[in-house]
Amino acid sequence: MQINASTCVGCGRCIPYCTMGCIHYKKSMKKTKVHCYIDEEECVDCGICYRSKACPTDSLYQPVHQWPRSIRGTFSNPLAEHKETRVPGRGTEEMKTCDITDRYKRGFAGIAAEMGRPGVGARLSDVEKVFMALVALDVEFESCNPLTGLLMDKKSGRMNPEVLNEKVLSCIIEMIVPIDRIIEVIDVLEKVAEEVDTVFSIDLTARVNEDLSVPTAKIMDLNKRWYSFNGKTNIGLGKLKVKGADLT
Repeated sequence: MQINASTCVGCGRCIPYCTMGCIHYKKSMKKTKVHCYIDEEECVDCGICYRSKACPTDSLYQPVHQWPRSIRGTFSNPLAEHKETRVPGRGTEEMKTCDITDRYKRGFAGIAAEMGRPGVGARLSDVEKVFMALVALDVEFESCNPLTGLLMDKKSGRMNPEVLNEKVLSCIIEMIVPIDRIIEVIDVLEKVAEEVDTVFSIDLTARVNEDLSVPTAKIMDLNKRWYSFNGKTNIGLGKLKVKGADLT
C-alpha cells in the first residue's frame, strides 16, 4: 500500500486500521505540512486501510506489485485468491470439507502451524526455518497449500530464495502425520518457536472415534500437554461417493 503525499492531509484516520502499525506521520521537506506515509518494508499489503474508506481525500492506493512482492497481498488480503488453490486466505479448507475430501483418515492427524498474526506478521525466512525443522520428521505436507508450493526442495525444507524477505500477515504450514507421532511433531514445533522472530499457534485435527471421543485429546492428556478445545467441527453433512472412502 502507498499514500499519495500530495493529497494526504495528515489527519491520521487510516492509522488505527493498519494491521502492522506501519503508517506514520511525516513532515514535508519545507516542514510546512504533515502527511502520512507507509513503511513499505513492514507493510503486508492486506489492504484493510484502503477498504476501511477512512481516508477523506482517497489518498490510499494499492500499486500493482511484481513478483516476489506480489506474494504479500496474496497471503495477507482475505479477498485475494491463490491461483494454486482457487481459495482466498492463507491456507486450504483443511478439515472444514473433510466430509467430502476424505483428507484426514483414521489413524492420522492433521497438524498446522499458523505463523504470524496482526501486529506481528511473519517473514517467509522464518517460515523456512519451521519447514526445515519439520522435514527431518518426514511429515507429509499438504500439496494444495500455497506455502508448500514455495518449497524448492521438500527434502531440505528450503523455500524459493526470492521470497524469503517477504512479509505476510499470516500463513499456515499444513501437514498430516500418523496419530501416534503428534507429540514428536509438537516437540519440534515448540523448539523451533524459540528460533523465529514471530509467533505461531499449533492446530490439531483428527476424526472422532465412533464413541465420539477425540483421539488426539487422549494423546495430549496422556502426555500432560495443554490444549484448547476451542476450534472447528465438521459434522459430516456432506457425503463423498468414492469407493473406499470413510464416511463415518
